This record gives sequence, C-alpha cells and structure tokens, in this order.
Amino acid sequence: MIKAAFCDDDLSILNELHVLMDNYRVERNQEITYTAFHSPLELIAQIEKGMRFDILFLDVLMPGVNGIETAQEIREYDSAMKIIFLTSSAEYAVESYTVNAYFYQLKPIWPESFYRLMDSVLKECAQEQRRSLILRCKSGITQISLDRLMYCEVQGRTLVFHMQNGEQLKSVGSMDDLSGQLAKYNNFLRAHRSYLVNMEYIKTISSKAILMVNQDEIPVPHGKCSEIKNQYLEYAFSKDQVVLA
Repeated sequence: MIKAAFCDDDLSILNELHVLMDNYRVERNQEITYTAFHSPLELIAQIEKGMRFDILFLDVLMPGVNGIETAQEIREYDSAMKIIFLTSSAEYAVESYTVNAYFYQLKPIWPESFYRLMDSVLKECAQEQRRSLILRCKSGITQISLDRLMYCEVQGRTLVFHMQNGEQLKSVGSMDDLSGQLAKYNNFLRAHRSYLVNMEYIKTISSKAILMVNQDEIPVPHGKCSEIKNQYLEYAFSKDQVVLA
C-alpha cells in the first residue's frame, strides 16, 4: 500500500489533486491512500509524531513556512520520502534539489503529466522496496539499500547496520526478525547469532573469523566454519563466479 500526502494552502489545488489521484487509482488499479494538509506546520507535526508517507506533493510558495523550508524539516525525520514540489514558477527549481526532491512540477497540473509522474514515482518506489529496508533510527526514518549493506550486528537491543560508505545506522530490533525478513535474499548469511553478513562483501573466511572488504572481522563460532564456507561457495556458484579449489 502506497501512502501519499498533499500539502498546499490553496484548497482548489487540494481538490484538484484529490480528483486526479482518485481517477488515477481507478484507471491504474492502484492501492494508494492519501492525506491532505492545508498547512505545512500541520504536516510537519504529523511527521514528527511518526506518520510516514511514500510520496508527498508539496507546494513551494506558502505563507509562513515555504515548501523548501518544509522539506528541510522533513528530511530531518525521513530521508526516503519522494518529495514532488508544486509551483507556478521555476524560481526554486535548483534549490529544490538540495533537499533531494524527486521532481519539480509546474502548475497547472494536467492529467497526462500527473499520470506520467505517478507512473514514474510508483515504479521507483517498487524497485526500492524490493531491495531495501525502512529503518526507524534516532535521526528519523531512513530507507537503506540492501546492496549497500555490508553487515549488521546486534548490540543489546540495538541493530547496527554497517554500510558500504562507512556509515553506521542504529535501529531497535532483533536479529531473528531481521534474518527472517532477509531470508528471501540469498546473499545474506547468519554467520553468528549476533551478525548477519552480506556475502558480496566477504574477503576471506577462516576458522576464527570472516574478514570483510573493509577489514572488519566477524567472529565464526566454533565448529561452524565448514557450514559458512559451504554456504558462501553455494552463493558464489549461483552467481557463476569462478571458484578455484
């Protein structure tokens, strides 16, 4: 289920977006829920409380807090949301991309352009959801790409995600639940009760540790080395990688 939001101080624009989205849902047979906000402060307040949207249509020119400032606030809580700016002027087009905007849509919004835009953003959402995780971190809601996740370790009740770029993200959760969610992906290996490893980033495997490409070492439990090596070799063969024995 995709969750969308509209934020515009012009009620006629909100009504227009309602009609466009209703027609799109029916014609494309899409399950999309949406919420309308007449004030950016109201929108920010709901996001601060934990409300999450996949797509946001956000007016740029609004009294008080404008759309760019609103997006900057939102990015402190959610880096994954697809923000689509709505405006009658191209004045803020360049600035909009400083907050990682998905698109900058000029008004008036014609049905044809709305449909093309929705087709595009939904396709990207689907692609990201298939190979990504949504984390609720102290810094807010973050979407991470599984392809960039090197390994995850549990520290107490906290999961620490070690990313390819050296970034570490922390989220409350259990390793058992995470392993269950990622079981459908054959590149993740539960090497230890406290570690889940992306085999794409394994450099070497010894009887005591798995050495990752960034030189981090993952402990190998006693007696589990052969099992880990076999699982890694099965993964390598499944990718048609050359293995010399």
